[in-house]
Amino acid sequence: MPISGYFIDTNLLVLLVVGRVGREHIARHRRLRAYTAEDYDALHDLIEPAGRVFVTPNTLTETSNLLGQHGEPERSRLFEMLRLVIQSSEEVVIASDRAASNSEFVRLGITDAALLEAATEDTPLLTVDLDLYLTAMQNSRNAPAAVNFIALRNSWR
Repeated sequence: MPISGYFIDTNLLVLLVVGRVGREHIARHRRLRAYTAEDYDALHDLIEPAGRVFVTPNTLTETSNLLGQHGEPERSRLFEMLRLVIQSSEEVVIASDRAASNSEFVRLGITDAALLEAATEDTPLLTVDLDLYLTAMQNSRNAPAAVNFIALRNSWR
């Protein structure tokens, strides 16, 4: 079954937004110290053929909060780009009571539990969080419902 898009975790969504504002900003963003402009390129190259990015309100809220920690004028530019990303993404709402009912809620929190509820084999979760990735893989019924971006990135280098 072909992938119709990816759910993206908060860290990668921050990388996507900052990279779209300008690859040079990645090295200066304190939440992206573990990433390079080449990581942004790899993320772009991975999601572009799929054509769609899926998000949850929880992931968008966390991303907004992290981007909001920047000073002006970068903050406004980041929020303008976040607006464009939101408008071009497909938002999937997982009710909080459903996410909280996920067996991993207590360990991973509401945002990750919602992603676990949302991800499927044709809309897998793209994540840098190893715990979240392993949990999504354990919960997959048939085909993988998650992609480990770090492992993928390292295999491309």
